Amino acid sequence: MEIGKVPHDILQKIVFQKLKNFDEKVKVSPGIGEDCAILDIGEQFFVLSSDPITGTAKEIGRLAVYVSCNDIASCGVRPLGLLVTILLPPNSSENELDKIMTELAETATALNVSIIGGHTEVTDAVTRIVINTTAIGISDKNNVICSAGATAGDKIILTKTVAPEGTAIIAFEKEEELKKEFGDSFVKKAQSMMEKISVIEEGTTAGELGVSVVHAMHDITEGGLYGALWEIAEASNTGVVVYEENIPISEETKKICEFYNLNPYRLIASGNMIMTTSDPDLVLEKLKKKNIPAAIIGEIVVNPLKRLIYKNEKQDVETMSVLRAPKSDELYKLTR
Repeated sequence: MEIGKVPHDILQKIVFQKLKNFDEKVKVSPGIGEDCAILDIGEQFFVLSSDPITGTAKEIGRLAVYVSCNDIASCGVRPLGLLVTILLPPNSSENELDKIMTELAETATALNVSIIGGHTEVTDAVTRIVINTTAIGISDKNNVICSAGATAGDKIILTKTVAPEGTAIIAFEKEEELKKEFGDSFVKKAQSMMEKISVIEEGTTAGELGVSVVHAMHDITEGGLYGALWEIAEASNTGVVVYEENIPISEETKKICEFYNLNPYRLIASGNMIMTTSDPDLVLEKLKKKNIPAAIIGEIVVNPLKRLIYKNEKQDVETMSVLRAPKSDELYKLTR
């Protein structure tokens, strides 16, 4: 198998088929496009999600907090706590651990999320530092939104410019090379996208509107925008039509992807949230009030076989391509 997420067909065949629910309190369990487990604890839902950081060795403390908290936010829920596991290879220094803990603590504090437990270990099972975080949140039942709720006729909203995480990671990993090509200020601006990776505000804004307005939501990680759109359609058993010219993209992302011959729409993209909604004007208005840029990039359609990318809303067949299941993220092309 290629580096990255295990392919969806293998997940379905080998992983998901072996899993069973033994308690009616389990309301959402593992599935394509669903990043959170949801448990019924009476009058509220308990929401949990777990994620590792494996695609980079830079800024991993910050990323570890963001990615799991973003999963909770993609259910419309504000995260309240984190469990953190840190695996250090032999000969790791105290300074390395100190840097990671500083990043973890500062990022969690900025998000008002408590680090409530975890595990720290030196082991020869890893060759570089690996962090896994599990985030938790609690919510009223009518505010929880899943990936599987997309409905035909829904408009698809994307927050922020595409792929802020992938842009920032590459800008840190390839800093010197990019400075030679584009200059210091360009690289610093690209690196600053690391500060835009949280989607808690957009997620909780959707949660306030409720599932009657925002039918489905998914934060974008490995596989990029197109991968996340496919996952929402697969989870919801619908089709999807997306218009590439409607997708906001920053100059930094565009130039970095052109320089390394990467597809920005299939690049890891924490910091972006996808929402499907029957009332896009209301959602855009609420996001605007919180200074969260967003755009309508397509719509959900009935036919699950119709998953298409057009250049623009003219739907010219000559510019059409099929939206396929995500493969290895574009980021890994730089590490092979």
